[in-house]
Amino acid sequence: MGPIFRIAFAVIATLAGQSAPAQDKSAADAYPNRPVRLIIPYAVGGATDIVGRIVGQKLGERLGQQVVIDNRTGAGAIIGTEILARSAPDGYTMMSANIAHGANPYLHKKLPYDTVKHFAPVTLMVVVPMVLVVHPSVTARSVPEFVTLAKAKPGQLTFGTAGTGSANHLAMELFKFRTGTNIIHVPYKGGAPAIADLIAGQITSMFSTVAMALPHIQAGKTVAFGLSGHKRSSALPNVPTVGEMGIAGAELYEWQGILVPAGTPAAIIGRLHRDIAGVLGLPDVRERIAGLGADVVGSTPAQFAEHIQKELAIWGKVIPSAGIQAN
Repeated sequence: MGPIFRIAFAVIATLAGQSAPAQDKSAADAYPNRPVRLIIPYAVGGATDIVGRIVGQKLGERLGQQVVIDNRTGAGAIIGTEILARSAPDGYTMMSANIAHGANPYLHKKLPYDTVKHFAPVTLMVVVPMVLVVHPSVTARSVPEFVTLAKAKPGQLTFGTAGTGSANHLAMELFKFRTGTNIIHVPYKGGAPAIADLIAGQITSMFSTVAMALPHIQAGKTVAFGLSGHKRSSALPNVPTVGEMGIAGAELYEWQGILVPAGTPAAIIGRLHRDIAGVLGLPDVRERIAGLGADVVGSTPAQFAEHIQKELAIWGKVIPSAGIQAN
């Protein structure tokens, strides 16, 4: 663990172990007395938006105040994240962060905020495994065979993504980094057109969420080779993980977690964590999230901070090695 995160955990531990200052305790006791804003740094209808709305509605019931969804799109989540960084640390503004939070410091030469210093973690809500799918015309029929084929034909195989820096782009770059393969990136404006071109045979492969890929796998229009997570999916029980296929360190999840501005009182962070974890434990919420191909986590703030540290460590190696720059 790096010194920045040791300091961060020490601060969290100190706050947790001491009584809050009088003004913080008073604010926490009165919290919340007005609506709470949940920034979604992506457009309406995407996975981050859907999960945010599922959790936000139930969280509002627990808080006794409405949770207002505020979609602030643009610049690969940077616009929404900057708004959060500049918000008052009072518990009335939070944001649903995802994989871009750990990748953006390396995709962009300069950010209008510090990824660690300007935010406090609340909870890692969900993780979403992805599956490596290929066009049926590809002669390989497993991850090891696909790696062998890619090495025999460097620069000839292709992979589609929802755009530079997207989760499926990062998943394949990590895969290439761990396997030493040269597969050419073909970016699209969204995952749907990418998988449509995969079905049409215009590209060779892509990493996709299980929910998006499943109908096409079942129809035989694409072939599933391996899952990016640490365990198999109940939707694809016969598809092994890339780790099972002998590729170490290529495990990756798209993820969503709640951040608040740095300086938010520990008592309020604790309240938000407890209530969000409670929401994520509700059977109907778990069922709806499972329908998106996601797994519920509901981690502690410290565990979420550790998760972000790991993300920063991964992308700090992979992105510069791949020479990726956001448009």
